[in-house]
Amino acid sequence: MTEDQAIRRLLDRYGFGAGGTELADARRAGWRASLSTLLSPESDDSSATPPPELAPYQRGGKDEDPAAKKERKQRQRADRTAATIWWLDRMVATDAPLVERLTWFWHGHFATSLQKVKDPRLMLTQNTSLRRLGRGDFRDLARSMIIDPAMLIWLDGNDNTAKAANENLAREFLELFTLGHGHYSEDDIKGAARALTGWKLNRKTGIAKLSPRQHATGDKTILGRTADFDAKGFVDQVVAQPACPRFLVSRLWFRLVNAEPPPDEAVDRLVGAYGPDRDFTALLGALAEEDAFADSTTTLVKQPVEWAVGLLRAAGVRPSKLEPKQQQKLITLLKGMGQLPFLPPSVGGWAAGSAWLSTAAARSRIELAAMINKAADAELTEADPAAVLGLDRVSDRTAASIESAPAESRLAVAACSPEYVVSL
Repeated sequence: MTEDQAIRRLLDRYGFGAGGTELADARRAGWRASLSTLLSPESDDSSATPPPELAPYQRGGKDEDPAAKKERKQRQRADRTAATIWWLDRMVATDAPLVERLTWFWHGHFATSLQKVKDPRLMLTQNTSLRRLGRGDFRDLARSMIIDPAMLIWLDGNDNTAKAANENLAREFLELFTLGHGHYSEDDIKGAARALTGWKLNRKTGIAKLSPRQHATGDKTILGRTADFDAKGFVDQVVAQPACPRFLVSRLWFRLVNAEPPPDEAVDRLVGAYGPDRDFTALLGALAEEDAFADSTTTLVKQPVEWAVGLLRAAGVRPSKLEPKQQQKLITLLKGMGQLPFLPPSVGGWAAGSAWLSTAAARSRIELAAMINKAADAELTEADPAAVLGLDRVSDRTAASIESAPAESRLAVAACSPEYVVSL
């Protein structure tokens, strides 16, 4: 793989694609300088896309008036839409793409869904934590997630008390978030569940606090150590296990490098970069240096949100500037492709690979590409679509399809090509 091709892959995997000007700037800077800029952006652009102001979440009572219920439901749908459009807009507008790409990775890792949480304010709180803590010490992020308000609802931590310990959060935290299957026992889950008892969410304030009366005190045995563990102590015990960094490396590799498991020697190198400080930025830097990262024989199918955000960025289309009907269409078509922010299908997150290449997803992708194409600046739709999307090379078949399409739809055709749908 040439340096130019390696830079394109870097922008694709550590951001949301390599649109024309972004790619040209990176190539002038060179691969190493581009990696450094991605890893250490000047800011996270938080002031450019302030989060929406959402109404306090309300549950309906048994005697709720039908008209009031209708109004409440409409307001809640509007708030969900506002939260979703806000994050998509932030991904499109950011000058720090790795910050948002990593926030997106963590959202799929600590997968939490509005389907059960209901309150988009809590999802935005979690989103902020993922962004703020996701590039540093993993222990800080894990400590935050174990008592995160949305997570407490999603995995029943809010119902976990000394009298009736609920094991759901403890089990998923061990299996899906930190260690992986086979590195803990059922007794570890029981001890962990007791360590996590007593955390209660105030629905009105959106704040979770420990209720000492509902917390199980006394010794618990977790992963070979016996102590009076609480939530913080439990997390510290888990992230100290040798299996934890190896599990995290494999998850990051799966999403950013290759669907095939990493070789042991690569895992060893990456765990070394992660180090005793559990530094995720250092891990990302080391990952980009791996030979496999620039291996031209490996490809990853873009997840629908990654694909759509990359196209929106290249086309200069901000979701926040779309008409309300177009915003709703954007959400509907992403849902048709099988992926929408704040709505992962399960605690395991979203699928990867060829699962995104279904016929139904292709229809939604074509329709969404056409909508974005229509909303793009005229000068972009008149330019070479492959250049706009940062495609260095396309097959003869793709080139013929682009050439035969009407001028006003060529960008959409290129965006639906295998060369763009797949991260080469």
